[in-house]
Amino acid sequence: MMVTDRIRTYTELMQLPTFKERFEYLKLDGRIGEDTFGPYSRRWMNQNFYKSIEWARIKRQIVIRDNACDLAIPEYEIPNKVKIIIHHMNPITTDDIINRTPFLLDPEYLICVSFETHNAIHYGDINVSRIAKDPVRRYPGDQDMFTAKYEHIPTIIR
Repeated sequence: MMVTDRIRTYTELMQLPTFKERFEYLKLDGRIGEDTFGPYSRRWMNQNFYKSIEWARIKRQIVIRDNACDLAIPEYEIPNKVKIIIHHMNPITTDDIINRTPFLLDPEYLICVSFETHNAIHYGDINVSRIAKDPVRRYPGDQDMFTAKYEHIPTIIR
């Protein structure tokens, strides 16, 4: 069975310690939810879902849970000016949207990623993802925890 044929979960993902292992677990090799992103006649469902209040709420929850870190790895904090994406670990379909399946809003099927990592999961390979770069090293006292507490969370989801 290919990785793309099984249900991916946050619980399983957290068992993988490295960025590379997590990336390999999630990568889709160019396969996305064809039904969701397919014919324009149904694309409105996808767009309406991503503009909903329920999606905004879960996005905020996932960013906070993952500390705005790429693949929820602390050494891979997503910089302030980089777009944070909440990635559906299992490609969603129009049926998922119509039937409001757990794949849409259950945190067990969602992960915080950078725009670059998101595109690499869907279309690229590990060489175009952040794995090729060194993680940001954090040190005690390198930021004021009280004033910087929410700076890494984009204004749009605060």
